[in-house]
Amino acid sequence: MTSVPISELTERARDIFRRVVEEYIDSGHPVGSKTLAADSRIDLSPASIRSVLADLERLGLLAAPHTSAGRLPTDAGLRIFVDGMMRVAEPSREERAQIEARLSESGPVEQALQQTSMLLSELSGAAGMVMVPANEQKLSQFSLVPLDPSRALAVLVGEDGGIENRVVDIDSSSAGSLETASNYISAHLAGRTLAQATQAMQAEIKAGRTQLDDASRDLVTRGLAVWSEDAGKRPVLIVRGAANLLDEAAMGDIERVRSLLDDLEDKQSVATLLERARDANSTRIFIGSENRLFGLSGSSVIASPYRDIEGRVVGVLGVIGPTRLNYARVVPMIDLTARSLGRALGKLTV
Repeated sequence: MTSVPISELTERARDIFRRVVEEYIDSGHPVGSKTLAADSRIDLSPASIRSVLADLERLGLLAAPHTSAGRLPTDAGLRIFVDGMMRVAEPSREERAQIEARLSESGPVEQALQQTSMLLSELSGAAGMVMVPANEQKLSQFSLVPLDPSRALAVLVGEDGGIENRVVDIDSSSAGSLETASNYISAHLAGRTLAQATQAMQAEIKAGRTQLDDASRDLVTRGLAVWSEDAGKRPVLIVRGAANLLDEAAMGDIERVRSLLDDLEDKQSVATLLERARDANSTRIFIGSENRLFGLSGSSVIASPYRDIEGRVVGVLGVIGPTRLNYARVVPMIDLTARSLGRALGKLTV
């Protein structure tokens, strides 16, 4: 059964279809002719309403669950609604202020991404997702600054001007070698990513091509390894607010919710789905069966790329929830959050 363009529907059919979708999004339950007849904005008899509902069902825009006489929109129907009928509700002044305030806090990038994911969840009532940008930083300068006899601060400056700080444990006998190790990394390993720098460093040390003493070699190893270890532990995807998916309406279809939560556990697959939004000029919407990953759970994903201060895409953020997500409200909210996060990243440490 194929759906038709919204332009081919009569004005009466479009009006009824809009009311069904809006009521379904609001309640999560199938919408019957009695509910529609009670709507003062619809000047039709229950019999006429039932006739229109039947026509919309034959066109593939609505479906009637076996357990109810009411109708709910199909995935195809929701797509037509989103693309041609949705009235976007811009974020309120309070929501804008909340987004800007949460993302203007100082701190590391990881903290901003965690905050963003939680913020998306709170504002949408669904699960918030943020894909962490790949850490392919290239070295420009490296310094080891003593903090006390047993610790040093490793400061890495990237070619893009970004700065990373990590605390490195050292032996008291190594304090005099900090400058030597710093100069070695800056002079010989600049222009390489962390992975490339570590590989090159290990190869030079193994081949005996360095003039570093044991203490300096150890510091070089420690100084770079702290980033390699950190990057390896960094999650590809941050998901917050999964408990929001267990609302009252969802509990009536617990198998669908269980399927969705299982899908969310496969973060690599979720990240792969979000990658499809990286090249989008605006927010992308994946409704139900339109995406293979969440098709069985009857869920929708709304995602948008976020960019650095130079306009380069560095990641994707979005929300996932039931197909009855309030698209009109969530889409502009995600778009605003993506722009706000991009501005915030330019002011934060990595």
